[in-house]
Amino acid sequence: MEKVFYNMKRIDLSVIVPCYNEEKNIPLIVKRFNKVIKKNINAELILVNNGSNDESSEVIKKLSNKYIFLRSIKIKKNIGYGNGIFQGLKQAKGEFICWTHADMQTDLADTIKALEIITKSNNPKKTYVKGKRYGRPITDSFFTFGMSTIETVYLGKFLYDINAQPNLFHNSLLELMKNPPKDFSFDLYMYYLAKKKNYKIIKFPVLFGKRIYGKSAWNDGIRARIKFIKRTILFSIKLKKTITK
Repeated sequence: MEKVFYNMKRIDLSVIVPCYNEEKNIPLIVKRFNKVIKKNINAELILVNNGSNDESSEVIKKLSNKYIFLRSIKIKKNIGYGNGIFQGLKQAKGEFICWTHADMQTDLADTIKALEIITKSNNPKKTYVKGKRYGRPITDSFFTFGMSTIETVYLGKFLYDINAQPNLFHNSLLELMKNPPKDFSFDLYMYYLAKKKNYKIIKFPVLFGKRIYGKSAWNDGIRARIKFIKRTILFSIKLKKTITK
């Protein structure tokens, strides 16, 4: 019998995972989440089918009949990674909300670690927990360092490993969100928002492994990275004007 824990009256943790053509990874995500959740934690896993054109819908449907902690959202057209996360956040019922990637490069167990970290903090409602990746190729680490330096200098807040997963916070932070970006700038937006609102940022080490199935939707060559850099810088200009104390 599968291990499932769910309390309709109280949900401690909502984990959102945006999925775009991840039909092979989705079963791994659900099984891993089922394995790492604990008896004293009432959690829900929200899979956002972000405009997939593979068999993701059918895979999610079958799994939903088996795991009662699993919820799903279907978006007809993929208009961005950030939009997928945001749609999941709006449906989350947990006191603490988290998102992570569907590529299984970061362990679903890290979401539980993040929850344990935030609940032990002095002020959980004003704490933002974020992963800090290790085990990555040196070229990726160099790229991350460069982007982190640019954003830190321009935005005036120390921002490192911006796209690291998972990201976890109290649901009250949702009230401070205004017109979040629909693309990969979403990670930057939320990290910077927490910084500007004087949240305590706690980072913890997460192993960044290799993707088992599929390929990255954005990191597929130098041209993609240049495009990512240009888009991020343009968004940063807008972000600095938008979020104030």
